[in-house]
Amino acid sequence: MWKQWLVALGFVVVAAGAAVGYLNLGSGEQAQSGRERPPSAVNTRLPERDTVRDVVKSVGNLEALNSVEVTSEVSGRVVSLQLQSGARVEQGTVLLQLDDRQARADLQVIESQLADARRQFQRAQQLRSNSSVSQAEVDALRTAVSVAEAQREAARVRLENHRIEAPFAGVLGLSDIDIGAYVSAGTPIATLDATDRMELNFAVPERFLGAVSLGQSVAGLSPAYPEDRFTGELVELGTRINPLSRTLLVRALIDNSDGKLRPGQFMSATLTLRERVALVIPEQAVMIRGDEQYVFVAEDGVARRTPVTLGSRMPGRVEVSEGLTLEDAVIVTGQDRISNGDRIRVQDADNAIPENRFVQSMES
Repeated sequence: MWKQWLVALGFVVVAAGAAVGYLNLGSGEQAQSGRERPPSAVNTRLPERDTVRDVVKSVGNLEALNSVEVTSEVSGRVVSLQLQSGARVEQGTVLLQLDDRQARADLQVIESQLADARRQFQRAQQLRSNSSVSQAEVDALRTAVSVAEAQREAARVRLENHRIEAPFAGVLGLSDIDIGAYVSAGTPIATLDATDRMELNFAVPERFLGAVSLGQSVAGLSPAYPEDRFTGELVELGTRINPLSRTLLVRALIDNSDGKLRPGQFMSATLTLRERVALVIPEQAVMIRGDEQYVFVAEDGVARRTPVTLGSRMPGRVEVSEGLTLEDAVIVTGQDRISNGDRIRVQDADNAIPENRFVQSMES
């Protein structure tokens, strides 16, 4: 009997302990809920007005504005040359001179024949006045003069072809020709490229066709010169859309007055379609949840969630077309730990937004 009473007493003790623990837990939760959550520390930035550009980025290849492979039209032995690789030459500069002694002699022979044909023609005209020669003989002599004049012109051209000149101002390429070498007609002498301005050919997606027009600015970047920015403008538009890539081939002229760029070089192109002044904020301030884009604005010590409509993006910044004014202090740090209506404490921090660094990948 006493054992039954002992078991009952044990149940009573356990129940009493559980009741006391439950009461203590409830009072602790009430005390914790009664304490107010401290304000979250955040940093803010005011929106700024800045120039915003709508751009299209692509890649392309550079070509010389004028490019030619200089060749010889006649055969001969080289007696002088000016073919220093990389040298800039002006139009008309003599690049190579062939031995032209035979051509000069041929021209002298033809000039003597022409002089004799003219004398015979003049004598026949005088005799024709008193009917000593027929008109047919006079006409034949006139024809002989014309033939001799044509032969003289051809001889002059052959003589001039022994002197190879630069057809336009440009930069010379590599050459394997040496003085004393025999050059046959059609032999390549050297390349000549006009590189003061370079043609940049690239493609623009079809959806931007309505916004593309001549004269728009183009900026180019080359992996060979990552610190340099080359500028130019759009000068030609293709007439057909590529049915496979759905792009339009366009051409820009890029300034190359310093001579750094070379034909055939790879270059990335940025075509500016439109330029305007707009409101911009740090990109890190924007929060995205599903299809909604929003920011938190500090207002009287409280975080207010504000939907925004974004436009063009720039390195580290983004355009806001709707939703903000210049007076709205946008929260740029700590916004991922707060909700709409939470109390906040704005603190100053110059390094709240990390410095943007550009990393350019070089691909073959």
